[in-house]
Amino acid sequence: MHMILKGAAGAGMLALLMSLPTAAPVVAQQAPAANDNLNATVWMQRSVEYKATTAAAYKLAEIMLDRALADRSWTAALEQGDGYEGKPPAVILDVDETVLDNSDYQAWMVRTGNGFRSKTWGAFVNTVTSRPIPGSLAFTKYAASKGVKVFYVSNRNADLEEATRKNLAMFGYPVASDVDVVLLRKERSNWGSKKGNRRALVAEDYRILLLLGDNFGDFVDGYKASPEERLKLMAEHEDMWAEKWIMLPNPTYGSWESAGYGFNYKLSGEEKRAAKLERVSSWAGP
Repeated sequence: MHMILKGAAGAGMLALLMSLPTAAPVVAQQAPAANDNLNATVWMQRSVEYKATTAAAYKLAEIMLDRALADRSWTAALEQGDGYEGKPPAVILDVDETVLDNSDYQAWMVRTGNGFRSKTWGAFVNTVTSRPIPGSLAFTKYAASKGVKVFYVSNRNADLEEATRKNLAMFGYPVASDVDVVLLRKERSNWGSKKGNRRALVAEDYRILLLLGDNFGDFVDGYKASPEERLKLMAEHEDMWAEKWIMLPNPTYGSWESAGYGFNYKLSGEEKRAAKLERVSSWAGP
């Protein structure tokens, strides 16, 4: 219905109507883009379940360390070789998602839709802002207090060693000065992503008591295989798990994921997702 306003009364009414506040225009908020890694990143950053799990893993490591020190025949390295019983003790830990929490980088990828790139990863590492994984600092200090040399064997590139050492030092992780204990990828020409030759180097002078990591490759070099072959290899070393080999949880990335799409990193995100979904066992529904 339309009203025709006339005369002074009409002018007054019009002025009143014009003075009333108007509702702000409704702006549709864009829904966050779907990202496979959101739940995993939130779990690592915010859940007590994650913190309790890593703390438990490291408490188990302390118990096993004491057992290993009391048993001269104990070694956790397949690369150990003969005559190791009298060698000084050492432990080997991975760095990323084993000692240092880099979930801020994962969160950045979730927020921006970016994938992993060496350039952005290097930029993040050089900020020296990674935080301790719960339980890791107490364990490494405990090991050092027992006279155990702590080695950090990581697939960070060699050009990130200074930043890595700074990040470890800022929290008080034991980093020995009498021997190089931070062994990174490409630090030597034959040091690639497989860590067996670096474990073998440590084993030349030390009895390796424990291996700790968040990736199958932190324990064996045969990790680049199909999911079925990986399970078989795991079973071949069933006596090592939770005793000499201690795995930390990492739901955000790792060889467990890339095994699902055959380690073909050139696939698009959609193709990787389709390959992983094809391998998922699913209820048929009601």
